[in-house]
Amino acid sequence: MTEDFVLNLLPEHPRHTHAVVIGAGTMGADVATVLARGGCRVTVTDPNEAQRAALPLRVHQGLTPLDLGARAERVQCVASLAEVHWADVVLVIECIPEKLPLKQALFGELLQHAPADCVLTSNSSSFPISAIADGLPTAERMLGLHFFMPAHLVPLVEVVQGPRTDEAQAERLCSFMRGCGSVPVRVRKDKPGFLANRLQHALAREAFAMIDEGVATPEDVDAAVRFGFGFRYLAAGPVMQRDHAGLDVHCAAAATMYPSLAANTTPALALSERVAAGRLGMKTGGGFYDWPEERRLAERQRYDALLQQGLTLLAAELPPIERD
Repeated sequence: MTEDFVLNLLPEHPRHTHAVVIGAGTMGADVATVLARGGCRVTVTDPNEAQRAALPLRVHQGLTPLDLGARAERVQCVASLAEVHWADVVLVIECIPEKLPLKQALFGELLQHAPADCVLTSNSSSFPISAIADGLPTAERMLGLHFFMPAHLVPLVEVVQGPRTDEAQAERLCSFMRGCGSVPVRVRKDKPGFLANRLQHALAREAFAMIDEGVATPEDVDAAVRFGFGFRYLAAGPVMQRDHAGLDVHCAAAATMYPSLAANTTPALALSERVAAGRLGMKTGGGFYDWPEERRLAERQRYDALLQQGLTLLAAELPPIERD
């Protein structure tokens, strides 16, 4: 680790800093919105002209409900890394497609552009930051920064450390993201799926196994989570919830249920058969449910509106956003 890197930590707050988001797709646009929300100046790079053209409206729409629409002007979009004014960039967030060789090549290219003390992060949901950083001299300042769609509405962001990541830089990145109004969690070991996705997949494995077994329909599984224990998660996570209910009760129930929980190491038929049939969800018009275009648009509107209401309910527990 170089002395310059140790001495030049990421600023604690995003206000008046300059960050770069690589990729102007759905996730990249939402991440740019999050950064602008915190007062950051953002340059988004993408060679796709259509995605660059769509970016300003998407960012403005994300900031308007917070009465921060004027901050959309802090986001600009360029076609290439060469067009970025790199001298004052403090943070890079990669949001390109999930292909490891592409990501490795990109971070290799950043050696020629990003300042030596700039923090380099990947929004990858599947590749460990250690794999992306393999063989690069920048590993100490590389971290995973994993957002959840829609990133401007879901407060959580995972700050994922690799084995060579500088601890102080990871903590400073958490502070930076709190300044953007996000809720960061530190993931101290670079395991596949990080933290939240591992929890999600543990639940999904049991859900799809019960569908395979004929215990419940997809509709009933969704209802059980949304209107049962998932409803309580808005108020308390699974660990605190056990303190509410009593650890003795949970421990006894666990002893009864754990032996019968799904332990399969391959995806359930309910999932794999639909993938094989091309029923991939909303993007193909159908998955577990049918999604003609009108219904898909209505569902997205309903979904986003409920998430926005959830943010209102949790407002007192979220990091504050500083106003100009």
